[in-house]
Amino acid sequence: MKNQSFVILLLAALSTAVVSCNKSGKSKSIAGDGQLHGVAPAARSSMTRPLGMSYIPPGTFHMGPSDEDVNYNFTARNKQVSISGFWMDKTEITNNEYRRFVYWVRDSLAAVRLGFMKTGTGGDTAIDWKRAASIKWGDKGTLEKLNDLILTPDNRLYGKMDIDPDMIVYNVQGFNLKEAAKRENAGRARKDFIYRYNQKVYPDTLCWMRDFSYSYNEPMTKRYFAHPSFGEYPVVGVNWKQANAFCHWRTHYLNSYLEGHKKAPESDFRLPSEAEWEYAARGGRTQSMFPWGNYYLRNKKGCLLANFKPGRGNYPEDGGFYTVRADSYWPNDFGLYNMAGNVSEWTNSLFYEGSYNFQHDMNPDVQWNALDTDPPSMKRKVIRGGSWKDVGFYLQTSTRQYEYQDTTKSYIGFRCVIDLPAQYRK
Repeated sequence: MKNQSFVILLLAALSTAVVSCNKSGKSKSIAGDGQLHGVAPAARSSMTRPLGMSYIPPGTFHMGPSDEDVNYNFTARNKQVSISGFWMDKTEITNNEYRRFVYWVRDSLAAVRLGFMKTGTGGDTAIDWKRAASIKWGDKGTLEKLNDLILTPDNRLYGKMDIDPDMIVYNVQGFNLKEAAKRENAGRARKDFIYRYNQKVYPDTLCWMRDFSYSYNEPMTKRYFAHPSFGEYPVVGVNWKQANAFCHWRTHYLNSYLEGHKKAPESDFRLPSEAEWEYAARGGRTQSMFPWGNYYLRNKKGCLLANFKPGRGNYPEDGGFYTVRADSYWPNDFGLYNMAGNVSEWTNSLFYEGSYNFQHDMNPDVQWNALDTDPPSMKRKVIRGGSWKDVGFYLQTSTRQYEYQDTTKSYIGFRCVIDLPAQYRK
């Protein structure tokens, strides 16, 4: 009888003690009326509008040539596809933005070596960024403690102790969701789909000289990523793997802040698919050749509308000999700058000549995370938009090009997208 009484009292207590939190964070009974009440996630709120990004609303468009396929490539057949909404960077990622990534990796490596660590409530260790921010990179004593990150004496000029760019390595970790989603992999352990690898992140500044034979471009090699005058210009010399590493870091950087302030973590930053890129570049003009419409590269005043190679090579006519600021020229109707010209942009899609023939008409995409041992044809990634060194044909929103994922070019950059609801426009 005593045990039965105890059980009855316990059930009575539970029926009145089960509570939840409402929007204000105050406790609210959810079991007192015996009805089913939903329970929100533990996080109190979400992030604000993403800085420097435009919302691309869902829609349907005709993907592929809006004009004659003058090269008869037949690599892009016109087809109607539908795209869900997403957010996209208004400009290409700039040198200053990418430098934040490089410095974060550099400082985190230094903090580990200097012992600037702290222990969390769960016993895990993390970098103490308050102490890491105080690292004096111009101090000789500090640099001596970071000897393995510094150029060896035989690689220095005038004995200057500089960071070795090859030592700035970011550790990428994540889940291979495509593998986990396969039916034959159902029931396998979570650890089977975790991937980890190290990625060098410093841009290849020598690409300015490598890309053009018998051409004097040494000043761009020395200054483009290092000089403050180019801070708001698009970063180049970044391969597809490095662009993906940047997206991974940007996700980690954002979610660390949100979770630290008890807010809900958000979706991942990533490179756009080829279809997303074309849809965004068109700006709602589904049958137009260029982001600004048809059919010309100049406005009615005769001014060029993008940074490319006019005529037979009048490079400075459009206002820039090489690249220009990432926010140059007028944006398209989605508020995106330089979706044609300036630098071509990496997408997340595999380049395959016949992919349009079998892709789904809902968010079409073909991905392949090629290994170093894969054949070169499997390492081709779609690049879009044309660049400062391309003729006008490559500025068309439908023109497809490719580059190998492990190569760097002085005319290829990137921008990120993230899958957030439209509510963040407020």
